[in-house]
Amino acid sequence: MAVRTPDPNPGWLSDDELRDARERLPILYVEAIPVRLDGIGQVTEVGLLLRMNAQSEMTRTIVSGRVMRGESVRDALYRHLEKDLGPMAFPQLPASPVPFQVAEYFPLPGGGLYSDSRQHAVSLCYIVPVTGSCDPRQDALELTWLSPEAAASELVLSEMEGGRGSLVRAALAHLGALR
Repeated sequence: MAVRTPDPNPGWLSDDELRDARERLPILYVEAIPVRLDGIGQVTEVGLLLRMNAQSEMTRTIVSGRVMRGESVRDALYRHLEKDLGPMAFPQLPASPVPFQVAEYFPLPGGGLYSDSRQHAVSLCYIVPVTGSCDPRQDALELTWLSPEAAASELVLSEMEGGRGSLVRAALAHLGALR
């Protein structure tokens, strides 16, 4: 079982209320794929988080989290980037809150490309350049910076749960970073 740091701002639902809501409603999330850019805006590295899942297996993932009631998408995105990458990451949030993709996670296999056994979730997905130093927090063990080619490799994508490997590949394709 993963060891989680208690969230000092647990949001708008208790754990029991969140579990009940997940059984009844789609939950809104933001997801971010951190990238490093060169001087002309080309992706040089993609940041993937290393975590231990509920089955005590090491997996890779991206920055992800719920949007709380009364919170703007921009504020939620910034909060989760800071929570997962640390306060010195210096993410460059997009000028427009339009995501590069909307991912819909279904609790049952076969419902779509993305899955989350806990819930039906809709995620607004962003690519966020990061200029500072990253010190993963919460339940992330480390952040690994990979070349776009390595991040899109079958080996790395197989380490990602819920279809997030397809999301990383879609982000890199969106940026023209796949050859």
